[in-house]
Amino acid sequence: MNAAFKSKFLRREKLLGIVLSLPLPEIAEMAAQAGFDWLFLDMEHGLLDFAAVQRMAMAAGPRCACLARLPSSSSVWIKKTLDLGVAGIIVPMVNTPEEAARVAQHAQYPPAGRRSVGVGRAHRYGQNFRVYVDTANQYTTVIAQIEHIQAVQNLEGILQVPGIDGVLVGPFDLSASMGKPGFTDDPEVRAAIEHVVQVCQERARPCGIFMGDPTGARWAMEKGFSMVACSTDTLLLNTALSNLLKDLKGAA
Repeated sequence: MNAAFKSKFLRREKLLGIVLSLPLPEIAEMAAQAGFDWLFLDMEHGLLDFAAVQRMAMAAGPRCACLARLPSSSSVWIKKTLDLGVAGIIVPMVNTPEEAARVAQHAQYPPAGRRSVGVGRAHRYGQNFRVYVDTANQYTTVIAQIEHIQAVQNLEGILQVPGIDGVLVGPFDLSASMGKPGFTDDPEVRAAIEHVVQVCQERARPCGIFMGDPTGARWAMEKGFSMVACSTDTLLLNTALSNLLKDLKGAA
């Protein structure tokens, strides 16, 4: 858990993160050392499994909150991932209030929800069991991804679900659901994205988004997104490698 992160998230402070898709604790450690506020550990499209997420969260340590994006909203993924000791979860394709309610139920211990009770790193392998179980509902961050036009249409209902702390826009899947895959700058797609952040601002609810580069990240922060994933490990590495080669070939 990361009580400080959730407090900042709910206050809608500006929080910069990065998507990590390679199962390398060293990258998580470097990102934390660099000063990122949070890490987006991608179990949906990345190569991360449960063991990788736990090791990356351990490498990042308490200085940087780790949020794991799940492959699905099933109860198994929710409970096993939260038992790893991450600060929270990002759940993909939450398109209706009913789906959001199921997520919230599986992410919270009784009596508020139906989260299964196990013992893992989150509980310090049993040494902190009682404290964790008593406080997890309060300090665990649960974020619903808004990445389908149906979710945009149902946004107000999703935001009203108890246990859903905020939302995060997935521009690429959203564009695909609108028949324009990858065209995130299309006027209709951009209008849908801006609608999400506007509704969240009106209701004082946290709203995040993934953007692939600094230009997009700056745009998102200017629009009012409080939580921004500004790039990915693979995009940064690919850009750095290409620029290095161009510089050396140019010098030669």
